[in-house]
Amino acid sequence: MSLGRFKDLCIDVASPSVMTSFWGRLLGLTAPADNPEVLVGDRPEKTIWINRVPEPRTVKQRVHLDVHTSAIEDLVRAGATVLSPISERQHWAVLADPEGGEFCGFVREKVPEYRLMELAVDSADPEAQARWWAGVVGGEVGHEPGKPWYWLENVPGLPFRYWVFNPVPEPKTVKNRIHWDITAPDLDAVLTAGATLLRPKDDEIGWHVCADPEGNEFCVFLPAAVEDSDGEA
Repeated sequence: MSLGRFKDLCIDVASPSVMTSFWGRLLGLTAPADNPEVLVGDRPEKTIWINRVPEPRTVKQRVHLDVHTSAIEDLVRAGATVLSPISERQHWAVLADPEGGEFCGFVREKVPEYRLMELAVDSADPEAQARWWAGVVGGEVGHEPGKPWYWLENVPGLPFRYWVFNPVPEPKTVKNRIHWDITAPDLDAVLTAGATLLRPKDDEIGWHVCADPEGNEFCVFLPAAVEDSDGEA
């Protein structure tokens, strides 16, 4: 039994207007007129919050998005820059968004209206990460023999098919510019499972900021009834 449920995604940016427009075009999402710094789709789980932060991007993103596209040129016209093109050894292109954040483009004959294909997370131990997150949000752990990466699929509420954990040699050094939120009935259960509480809910934020076993930030939203019954949760 899982401890929580996937809620939505958040992207830290320097220029919300530019990045909201860019990611909206790429993913097939729209920004409401009354809140131009959030992208929404036909399900709440497709929501992506575009958060302004003062710090610039300084290192390769440890969390990135993979997107469906009919042509890499379409991504370039939307404002992306190609860092590594499709080749015989690599069937996807590595690109950068207008602020330099990496993402990958996968060319498809038929492109869905919602074009977020998967969430990819750099990991020191991909199998351990995949299994830990399966325990938190559910889903099945997938692995192809002889390949170094692991993934989650069939995660309840997940609005894209795969959540992938890729092996990398470098350790995490800075706060991720892309993170995810979950809803959970019990914060203590998430912490007991191995999460670290980085910042509890306070007068400025209505959620709890946590980190997974490899330090990836995520936010936990508790039901209102739970929060009201325990003001220190």
